Amino acid sequence: MGHQYKAIQWNKNKIVYDLYTVIVVVVFIGVFMVVGLQIQPTGHTADPVVLMIRALGVATFTLLTVILAVGPLARISPRFSPMLYNRRHLGVMTFIVASAHFGLALLWYHSSGPLNPLVSLFVSNPLYDSIPGFPFEVLGFAAFLILFVMAATSHDFWLNNLSAPAWKALHMLVYPAYVLLVFHIVLGALMTEKSVIYPIMTAVTFISISALHLYTGYREWRADNGMKSLKAKGWIEIGAPDDIPNMRAVIAPLPKGDRVAVFRYDNKISAVTNACRHQNGPLGEGRVIDGCITCPWHGWQYRPDDGVSPPPFTEKIATYNVKIEAGRVLVDPKPNPPGTRTEPAIIPEQESVAT
Repeated sequence: MGHQYKAIQWNKNKIVYDLYTVIVVVVFIGVFMVVGLQIQPTGHTADPVVLMIRALGVATFTLLTVILAVGPLARISPRFSPMLYNRRHLGVMTFIVASAHFGLALLWYHSSGPLNPLVSLFVSNPLYDSIPGFPFEVLGFAAFLILFVMAATSHDFWLNNLSAPAWKALHMLVYPAYVLLVFHIVLGALMTEKSVIYPIMTAVTFISISALHLYTGYREWRADNGMKSLKAKGWIEIGAPDDIPNMRAVIAPLPKGDRVAVFRYDNKISAVTNACRHQNGPLGEGRVIDGCITCPWHGWQYRPDDGVSPPPFTEKIATYNVKIEAGRVLVDPKPNPPGTRTEPAIIPEQESVAT
């Protein structure tokens, strides 16, 4: 929670998560090195340094792919939601591995000449008009800069000072970074590899991640369009009370692209904005725990009737007026100021007994 800025507090969950991540990365690189040394053609000896550069690069791409898969997977099934909790740790680990790849490649390929290695990176290959000979290293450097900015601003200090919308917009740069990395790998393989395994595996991975995001986007678009047809005298019709899972929410679209999360709890209905104050996380995908709406991403909590975080925290989110008429839940699309108390809609007894 964001009661006040504090230095990062490590806990057992984070330490165990980071330890497992380090172990997985080390094992991945080790296996890559061993396999790479074994599959060389007869009479050829692999350079261990070059192989390590490739291992670190493939590890970076794999970690970034996992990061991009977590979000849509969590929207498909709540079983993946715990993976969101420490996603920023995974992002920082990705940057660390990318730094090792970038630093080692820069020293190995660009430190032996008279030019500064960074200058050499940009001027050593001027074939910008050739696809097979395109200076792929420049694309990798651009992706590395984006990962650096994201890792440097991953702490809640920056989130609080930049604001959640600005912070989220900044971290959406992960998508162009991923595209740059894809072209970096594919064009690099075209220049240095006779085998097509790297381009094919990279393309398949990129297509799979793109399809996953398109599928979840289509699901949300279909749900939003279904909700748009349910309107009653300026209010948005959500459906019957029992259409809302107990202690959970139904997410409905609002004008101007906003969304509202309508929760059912203790035979009551309340509605709040779907965006968490922390990272704009989807509150409607969370649930009510100990009387508070709990964000599925990092556990930030808000009371459903006034959108205020429990003491000592002071975060506030917008609430919406709710009523039940003719057995249907209706929400006023006009938000109340953050922290405004609204009376929950009480579910009639015959309807609550039915659920």
